[in-house]
Amino acid sequence: MSKTPLTVAGAEKLKEELRRLKAEDRPRVVNAIAEARAHGDLKENAEYHAAREQQSFIEGRIREIEGKLANAQVIDVATLPKSGKVVFGVTVKLEATEDGNAVTYRIVGDDEADIKQGMISVSSPIARALIGKEEGDLVTVQAPGGAREYEILEVLYVN
Repeated sequence: MSKTPLTVAGAEKLKEELRRLKAEDRPRVVNAIAEARAHGDLKENAEYHAAREQQSFIEGRIREIEGKLANAQVIDVATLPKSGKVVFGVTVKLEATEDGNAVTYRIVGDDEADIKQGMISVSSPIARALIGKEEGDLVTVQAPGGAREYEILEVLYVN
């Protein structure tokens, strides 16, 4: 199985969620189950069933995060050679050639992507078009809305 790229910030966020699930959420749900059991008949105890469902969700999420971290290749963009090329983890400033609108994106792993924060997945059409290009290059992106052309203004190697 190949490794999944993950930024340092993305790995830290997953580790923090895992810590919270194990240290806070799991014990809270175990206590809620014990308290619901104390109320008697489990067949008609909605609190018990809700707590068990929540426990199932938490345990599933813990396994999912542990799997992601085990398969992650954490890439620290600050340690990469600053060649001016677009690679995983960099922040890219672009300008649309048709209307001059400037946008800034950070290329991150699939699980970290959040377009509202300017973080795009490495497997997105725009990231795939940008990877390997350099500052000053023109890039054509085949987006769902049609082809768009961008000029790469700047490539930043920051975390």
